[in-house]
Amino acid sequence: MIRVLLADDQPLIRAGVRALLDSEPDIEVVGEAVDGDQAVAMAVELRPDVVFMDVRMPELDGIEATRRIAADPRLDAVHVVILTMFELDEYVFRGLRAGASGFLVKDTEPAQLLQAVRVVAAGDSLLSPSVTRRLIREYAGRTVDGPPPPELSVLTEREREVVSLVAAGLSNGEIAERMTVSPATAKTHVSRAMVKLSARDRAQLVVFAFESGLVRPRPRS
Repeated sequence: MIRVLLADDQPLIRAGVRALLDSEPDIEVVGEAVDGDQAVAMAVELRPDVVFMDVRMPELDGIEATRRIAADPRLDAVHVVILTMFELDEYVFRGLRAGASGFLVKDTEPAQLLQAVRVVAAGDSLLSPSVTRRLIREYAGRTVDGPPPPELSVLTEREREVVSLVAAGLSNGEIAERMTVSPATAKTHVSRAMVKLSARDRAQLVVFAFESGLVRPRPRS
């Protein structure tokens, strides 16, 4: 059973999402939070598999709540999905940097939302290659220059190449084709890089790639 926590200050949004999720035999909504503070507290108490996190909430916003959940070692198995009004609103990249596993727009089709729950609960990030590319184009240029982090040195050259390709928005299959290896081998390289960098998912590899300077965004023409 996939256990879900809803964090949104709008009762209508919570009710609609809850009705959809509770209709599925393998998904259970275990709680509803009306602000960020409550979301963090309920995540600690309930240990859900997935948290749907609104951004604009009273008391504590969804970005900071996500950061606190991601930073708590007791909640390593909890995956946060940011809910946004627009596909590329200003909070998306901040949410990923805070530790979110991906994002959904609030007008997502019901079937896509259900798929998102299962994808994130399985430990994958909710970032399709096309979405990753758009995020890179819109937000990667905002990262701050600085010395390479020590974590970069723990990666092999092969793993650095893989992380760069993930940051370019390539799927495991596309990475395999580019590197002339099997999809299973590509997935293994991605998994090893995630372990070495303590990254929860591919979304965190994208953030690391740009913040470390491993990948530089191309200047807009």
